[in-house]
Amino acid sequence: MLKRAIAIFFLTLFVGAGLVLLWALQPERVAFDAAPLLAAARDYEVRIVRDAWGVPHIHGRRDADVAYGLAFAHSEDDFLTIQKVLLATRGRLASIDGFDAAPIDFMVQWMGVWDAVHEGYERELSPATRAIAEAYAVGVNHYAALHPDEVLPGVVPATGKDLVAGFVLKMPLFYGFQQTLLELFEEDRKRELALQPTERAFHLGDDRPQPPLGSNAVAVAPARSADGATRLLVNSHQPYTGPVAWYEVRLHSEEGWDVAGGVFPGSPLMLHGTNRHLGWASTVNQPDLSDVYVLETDPADPDRYRYDGGWRDFEKGEASFAVRLLGRLRWPARRELLRSAHGPALRRPHGTYAVRFVGEGELRALEQYYRMNKATNLDEWLAAMELQALPSVNFVYADREGNIGYVYNARSPKRKPGWDWQAYLPGDRSDLVWTETHPFSETPQLLNPPSHFVVSANHDPFRATSDPHNLAREDYEESRGIETRMTNRALRALELYGGDASITAEEFRAYKYDKQYSEQSEARRIVEEVLAASPEELGRDPDLLRGQEILSGWDLRADASSRSAALGIVTATPVVVAMMRGADPVPSIDAYRDAVAALLRHHGRLDPTWGEVNRFRRGKLDLPADGGPDVLRALESFVLDDHGTYDVRSGDCFVMFVEWDRAGAIRVETIHQYGSATLDAGSPHYADQVPLFLQEKTKPMPWSLDEVLPTATRDYAPGS
Repeated sequence: MLKRAIAIFFLTLFVGAGLVLLWALQPERVAFDAAPLLAAARDYEVRIVRDAWGVPHIHGRRDADVAYGLAFAHSEDDFLTIQKVLLATRGRLASIDGFDAAPIDFMVQWMGVWDAVHEGYERELSPATRAIAEAYAVGVNHYAALHPDEVLPGVVPATGKDLVAGFVLKMPLFYGFQQTLLELFEEDRKRELALQPTERAFHLGDDRPQPPLGSNAVAVAPARSADGATRLLVNSHQPYTGPVAWYEVRLHSEEGWDVAGGVFPGSPLMLHGTNRHLGWASTVNQPDLSDVYVLETDPADPDRYRYDGGWRDFEKGEASFAVRLLGRLRWPARRELLRSAHGPALRRPHGTYAVRFVGEGELRALEQYYRMNKATNLDEWLAAMELQALPSVNFVYADREGNIGYVYNARSPKRKPGWDWQAYLPGDRSDLVWTETHPFSETPQLLNPPSHFVVSANHDPFRATSDPHNLAREDYEESRGIETRMTNRALRALELYGGDASITAEEFRAYKYDKQYSEQSEARRIVEEVLAASPEELGRDPDLLRGQEILSGWDLRADASSRSAALGIVTATPVVVAMMRGADPVPSIDAYRDAVAALLRHHGRLDPTWGEVNRFRRGKLDLPADGGPDVLRALESFVLDDHGTYDVRSGDCFVMFVEWDRAGAIRVETIHQYGSATLDAGSPHYADQVPLFLQEKTKPMPWSLDEVLPTATRDYAPGS
């Protein structure tokens, strides 16, 4: 009987486990009531016209109508990504994407994103901005109601607060706040504690981890243009798919919202682009806008920390989220939430820390972008910038009146002087807990310089134009942590645009597609180190000696046909990336040895063409590509794949050339690296722009509906 009982027990356990597995692997159907979602959509009326390239031109009477149409059109092309953005914003992405998404779910709750949104949504945002966010949510819900089989669990209904919360979460990530947090999760403490002010106190952004991504932006005033035109290059470098991939769109309302440019999934407003009067381009900057404090906890009560000579209680809470294990099977996770006088706090094996960061609880990013979208002159645009709701991101500006400008946008803390703020700070002193930030009037701004051009390429903002017309670093406190690095893109932009006093329209475009590494670049320095190595240093290895001969003939260009570029770029890339990330240095000779071995292993020779290594893939397309990492024609990959190739997945993506002629008439040309259909491989617009993109050609952006209609591919209202 005992054996029978044991057998029955294990049989029941086996059958039960099998049933659970079958249940977990069943397709997960989301049940929701579509009727109220469809009813809400009836409050909006919009016309969507897809041009010959599938780009949506969205027209409505009200701004809210247009935002609703934007959401519906973007959902048609990338609904999955929009849903995942919404889930990440709610701290629920791990329920779909598993353990990899758990850190962001914790981060949402640890940063207090939703506490801030619930508290300030109606108080801090204008009715017009809330209407835009809510209309966008209705557009997403309308698409979901019409396509229930595509809906992920936990998404419907989207709300206006979701859109605002998304910006609260994402804006600090653009200046690298996530790196500050990730440091604390290392096995050991990563930085020393600053115990007192010192003469060596400094605050240079180059010491911080830097993402190996970049962007280009250039503005040229009429006095430097051969034809008297004002020109703007919008050329952000982003991943080609995912939550921060550009989507091209044209928006027009009868209330004066009239813009063209790029948006991210879940963004109800133009993030960069142009209206008829003015345009702006964004590049990422890396000011130091966060600080870590080391807290001393009470040995008798670890829920207290020392502050100004006494003990204070932590504010305590609990983060909870579900982590997907297999199919529909999810595991509930819980983590402690702590908060001190400094900000959110963490217990780690190597200490207890609190973090203070710019952008915490900042709800007004949509408000600022909305005002920037609708500005009609420089004063109105600067007034929008004065909100300082965007904690970082450079802007390059141009308008039809011939004004140009560069703004190193950073809401820098007013920190106590003399301390090494790059280190961790003692957490028991209230005088080190900053409470104010510098106003916009004290932000580095270069407006209408006598040199008549500005460039931004993720570099030292005090070299945004030619000398002697740059801003002076000594006019700004070291404690702001303003970066000093010079990218190759910045060096080349200054050499090209700064070296030409009369730039034609053709030259403006040609300079953007430049593929040269500067003589002052890190790539040049690395190659020189390799060429200077003696045969003894290279172990008299014949392959390494042959490689030196190949490198000696490299003209520092990233041309697809070059037979020396591959060895040079594959050698230089890991060295430069390590520098940009703040990782341990990679010796040039070690990188060279690895490059030689990789090229021989995968290509059987040291001199394959650069196009054999640098590949652009989309669907069935697998094409050679000019350009490369950190050239102005930026096609980026940083690690060789299993085929010994760089599979380009970031860099040049949505590119926009804006021009106002002498009379103020606007002309816009654009290109997208793929096409408007982000995820639909069956769409004719999934890869239709790839040939133009690789040929460095663009397409005109039709500005009026009359220009679009003759070649339009669709003309419809959502749901029709």
